[in-house]
Amino acid sequence: MSADPRFVRRIPEGDNRERLTCPDCGFIAYENPKVVVGSVVAAEDGRVLLCRRAIEPRAGFWTLPAGYLEMGETAPEGARREAWEEAQARIALDGVLAVYSIARIGQVQVIFRARFARPGFAPGPESLETRLFAWEEIPWQQIAFPTVHWALRAWRATATGPLPAAALNPDEAGGPEAGPLGL
Repeated sequence: MSADPRFVRRIPEGDNRERLTCPDCGFIAYENPKVVVGSVVAAEDGRVLLCRRAIEPRAGFWTLPAGYLEMGETAPEGARREAWEEAQARIALDGVLAVYSIARIGQVQVIFRARFARPGFAPGPESLETRLFAWEEIPWQQIAFPTVHWALRAWRATATGPLPAAALNPDEAGGPEAGPLGL
């Protein structure tokens, strides 16, 4: 959010964080994380759908079909929309696979485990290419974002059977932390 020059950063009464506030009327402009929704979409043979990005950031790198949640839609609706927009894929969601909090860029990512509801996929306007990859074929050095690595590994650990509690950010040792969200 671009700061209005009339706003100042201060700690409002009853709060404990600096916020952009209007010195005239007291309006507080809360800045909150953006929600990203996406899916690890698996074909019946176990290959996963990846999209080569046509846009920045990280144009030319591979990612999951994912993007920002829109106002007025639920997280599942957003994940299905993103799969259509980026990969022209109709998907069915099995449940929440992972929730990642990326504080330094103000994002919360909700990643679903999914499968194709109908056969077929093709690049959407934000993708140069879409492709199914077997686990050993995934182009790990060309993956766009760390959270895509995390989500693919969480999917691999839970690809079949019931979904456990959602995976969370990896811990300091690099292993996936799993457990109740505590929300």
